[in-house]
Amino acid sequence: MAIDKIQSESINLADNFAFTGTVSGAGGITEADQWRLTADLAGNNYITANLERADTYGAGYIGTGMSQSSGVFTFPSTGFWYLHFCANSTLGGDDRAVSSYIETTTDNSSYSTAASGNSFIKQTSSSVTYTTAHSFFIFDCTNTSTHKARFSISNVNSSTSTDGATDRNSTYMTFIRLGDT
Repeated sequence: MAIDKIQSESINLADNFAFTGTVSGAGGITEADQWRLTADLAGNNYITANLERADTYGAGYIGTGMSQSSGVFTFPSTGFWYLHFCANSTLGGDDRAVSSYIETTTDNSSYSTAASGNSFIKQTSSSVTYTTAHSFFIFDCTNTSTHKARFSISNVNSSTSTDGATDRNSTYMTFIRLGDT
């Protein structure tokens, strides 16, 4: 029984290669975007106004990016999308339920709560106390005309304020396209 000599070769990835056929496994993130609330919002609300794309301290986005009208976000392409909603809230008192909600529709009409995150505020001093409620969801957008998302917050204490800011992400939404549907 003969044993053949094994050769080792290396590839210089800095070189240019001509490919034929289909290249697989070389994909990557083609869409990533962040939006934020720019003004404080009190009580229970859908976020319908005071939204901007994150645009400070080197912020950027990949691809076309999301678009929104009155807080309803439209996806630039079909695919599986990772959605993250972070709601930062403050109160000079107690609130036993501070919640963030991601709501989605597949018919451009009726929305359902796809994800919720819950927190609470227990005042620990005489000043304002902060909390953060996160919600996450992977959304299968198969039609950009009918599949959309929106975001809302709710609080038990109507004096709880959801923080908005124009110079940083305080209450914000993240959208990342993970891959094809």
